[in-house]
Parts: sequence; C-alpha cells; structure tokens
Amino acid sequence: MAPEGKTMKSIVQDRYGSAPEDVLRLAQTDRPTIQRDEVLVKVYAASVDRGTWHVMAGLPYPVRAAGFGLRRPKYANPGRALAGTVEAVGADVTGVKPGDEVFGIGSSSFAEYASARADKLAPKPANLSFGQAAAVPVSGLTALQAVRDRGRVGPGQKVLTVGASGGVGSFAVPIAKAYGAEVTAVCSTAKTTLVSALGADHVIDYTRADVADGTLRYDVILDIAGNRRLSHLRRALTPRGRLVIVGGETDGRWLGGTDRQLRAQLLSPFVGQTLGTFITSENGQDLLAIRELIESGKVTPAVDRTYPIDEVAAAVRHLLDGQARGKLVIGVQAPTGGV
Repeated sequence: MAPEGKTMKSIVQDRYGSAPEDVLRLAQTDRPTIQRDEVLVKVYAASVDRGTWHVMAGLPYPVRAAGFGLRRPKYANPGRALAGTVEAVGADVTGVKPGDEVFGIGSSSFAEYASARADKLAPKPANLSFGQAAAVPVSGLTALQAVRDRGRVGPGQKVLTVGASGGVGSFAVPIAKAYGAEVTAVCSTAKTTLVSALGADHVIDYTRADVADGTLRYDVILDIAGNRRLSHLRRALTPRGRLVIVGGETDGRWLGGTDRQLRAQLLSPFVGQTLGTFITSENGQDLLAIRELIESGKVTPAVDRTYPIDEVAAAVRHLLDGQARGKLVIGVQAPTGGV
C-alpha cells in the first residue's frame, strides 16, 4: 500500500509530557503503511490546535482512554489536521485517487507522509493554499457544528462568541455571519483588530467590559475556552437562549475543565435555556460544507504564522502562551508554488 524501504522526516513523541520542548523531536522514520480503507497523504502542511496539546500531554486522563494510548502515545506525533496530495489509496477506497489535492484529519500529520481514513478527507478548497487549508479541519469542523448543529443559528439571531480570536473562534465568527446572525465577538485588547476583520458586527474587549452586565441578551452564546461561570453566562442569554460550551481549560488532570460542561448538561433540563456541549464529529460531509463556505468567500482561515516542521514544539508553545491570533500552521514540505 505504501512504498517500501522509504523514510521521511517526522516529529516523534516517545512519552507523554506537558512541555512540548521536552517530548517532541524531529527524526527520520519509515513512511506509514495504510489499511484497506485508508489513504496515504503527502503532507504539505499541518496545523496546531488546543487538541494537539491534549494528545501530546495525555491530559486530562480520559484522552488516553479515548484511543491515544494509556501509558505512552499510540501515535508517532500529536498532529491531526493536514493538507496535501494523495500518494496512494487502500484497496477499498473509492472516489479518491493519487494526485488529488485534499484536506482533512489524519494520524501523525507532523510528517512528510500521513495516513488518513478516506471518509475524513475532502477536496482542498480551490481558493486556498495548502497552508490555509491545513488550518481548517479540526477547528473549522468544531466551529461549524457549534454554530449550525448545537447553536442552531439562523437569520437575525444575536450571537455572542467568547474567545473569538482563537482557532475555533476565528471560524465561528464568519460561519455565524454566513448563517445570517448578528455577531458580537469577545477577545482581548490586542486581538480586536483581527476579530473585526473576521466580520464581527460588534467587538467587546473583555478587559474593559462585562459581557453579562445585563445590557444585552443573546439568542446563542458560543463559549470557546471562556471559563466563565454558568450563572454569569446565563445572565447574557435570552430566556430561551442556547449556550454552547466549546472549551474552557483548567489544570485538572482528570476533568480538565469538563466539569463545567457536565454541570451545564445536568442543569439544562431544569431551566428554560438550553445549556450544553458536544464532541466534534470528524467527517468528510462537513468538510465539504466548510469548503463550500470557503469557496463562496464567506469564510477565510485566519493564519497567525507558519512554522517549519522542525519548530513544531515552538508552535505548540506559542499556542500555550495564549498569544496566537487565529491558527498556527506547520509548513511540512513545499509543493510547487509553496504552501
């Protein structure tokens, strides 16, 4: 299924650890082999998201039980989002052929070649570079499903996006606009220019204003790594509004912030508002939906910066420091025309 005896450059992780500098290293490894339902992708670009750190650190502990390895990492590296060209396909794969330009979710994508299930790939948006396309899959899918499926955002609704300048937030703002909402975005002072450029109708600097001061109420609140109390967020919701908790990190090694999400789901049946969270569904159909939004010009990935493959640890560190504006891309190798 894959060329034998050929090696590649790849980031390698031998053990779990919270500091990227301590556990991620560049090495020469064998190219991956693929199963009958998989595709071998020549990776031109990958991207970093908050999930990259969780998979790398193995925290909170349920991440390990979810299939990433109980005692040590199951996969060569924590990369998942990718964009590139199809190198080879498994015997059961149809609709994809060598040479096709694709983007999506694979295994160990911080490498020159990666395997991916065919149903987690889609044709690369024609108007994006490989680097831009690699920024989309994980964060774009999460934002789409938060807005469309959980928030059920529609024309004329007022939507508040907390954490609008991050990876998911930078997609959620334009996607909500594409669905006809009036979007208010929340971010820090340094990131207000970016958020305005994403198309937000209103921008709130959380260092200067309280989003739940009682002045305005919203039909939908997307809380992306906000960590605000449920009671605080509910004050900003309409009586029948919907709160979608997408993130919210803590240092807890067992729950890691998911306790707030669990409390929201337990409370929801007893109040008029809908409170909850979800697990992103990784599927090619929703990648096609995002592709359509991108090619129509309604959504454009916000790429903060691009790192070479040997600086993946630096990219993860930049994300952890909270300085990223939009997405961080890894330029793995350059196709003709660049990434």
